[in-house]
Amino acid sequence: MKNSAEVVIIGGGISGCSTAYNLAKKGVKNIVVLEKNYICSGSTGRCGAGVRMQWGTEMNCKIAKKSIEFYEHANEILEYDRDVEFKQSGYLLIADNEKEIEQFKKNIVVQHECGIPSSLLTPEEAKKIVPYLNTDMLKGAAYCSKDGFLNPFKTTDAFYRAAKRLGVKFNTFTEVTGIIKEKGRVTGVETNKGVIHTNIVVNATNAYSKSICDMIGLGIPVYSERHQILVTEPVEPMQEPMVMSFGLNLYVQQSPEGSFIMGRGDNSEPRDLRITSSWHFAEEMAKTIDAVLPPISKLRVVRQWAGLYNMTPDKQPIYDKAENVEGFYLAVGFSGHGFMFGPITGVAMSEMILGEKPTVDVSMLNLDRFRTGNLILEPSVV
Repeated sequence: MKNSAEVVIIGGGISGCSTAYNLAKKGVKNIVVLEKNYICSGSTGRCGAGVRMQWGTEMNCKIAKKSIEFYEHANEILEYDRDVEFKQSGYLLIADNEKEIEQFKKNIVVQHECGIPSSLLTPEEAKKIVPYLNTDMLKGAAYCSKDGFLNPFKTTDAFYRAAKRLGVKFNTFTEVTGIIKEKGRVTGVETNKGVIHTNIVVNATNAYSKSICDMIGLGIPVYSERHQILVTEPVEPMQEPMVMSFGLNLYVQQSPEGSFIMGRGDNSEPRDLRITSSWHFAEEMAKTIDAVLPPISKLRVVRQWAGLYNMTPDKQPIYDKAENVEGFYLAVGFSGHGFMFGPITGVAMSEMILGEKPTVDVSMLNLDRFRTGNLILEPSVV
């Protein structure tokens, strides 16, 4: 393992690999990525594989739109000889109450201002897109055909391989045990395999971001919460878009291989970093699917897993650098949408580190917003 680097990035998920790729593409030499397990073993590899532009805040709409525009050409840009499996089959957001419909209307105004082609649908129009959707309980829906499915493993692999070709060194199964600082700035990273001397460290660990920040005495208002997902046996194609509901608490989509992937949120989920599965989730998920998408409830479940959402008070990421320790940067707190934002996370962090003009101005997503109360609340999350 190298004992010095210009930049050390902690975390081998989509955020870390994208940041490494963007820095290397801009000519930064001697970049090291540290991952305590294997590439894509954390939150990225455990996500639901959906990507959408239908958000309620202008900031999230801009980040998501730029990210999806990148994903449309990811194979070519990253010179990937496989396929990231980006399928723009749409997102159908359904609502069972008037309050949510009113929120959809507000969201669509913001989305249209950002150039996102979303629309409001009646229950009858939604049923034309998903014929077996139970519309008895629905008040309406929102739809965008440009949203869709993306393979998180292959997408992260594409960034990883592109970064490696540009000279980035990846150290897997290497755990960070400490951050060295002297006279108010970062000077190195301690790992279970030795010390790497560096003046720039990027915390891209998502679920474990707080423990890394604790190493330099930086308090951040985040916690990591378990989220569970299950997958069914594969069947013939029967559903094009992701079906999602914030009020009914579900998301479900059919993967290109034919299996259905689905999940839901639960405020009582543990926040102690466990990634075990529970029977309670499977039972509640089955009840919800049976009520909303009855034919899918007849499929056999073949696997269940859990990942961790790194949550902030306003459910928005933190893109910033530490005020108290020079050279320490953060791309954390994605609150469940880190995979969707991966391309712009890498661009934003590289621009911040190199002092460049931002492609998307993410300065509002700073750490100080939690102290001043200038939160940017995102209304459209499961």
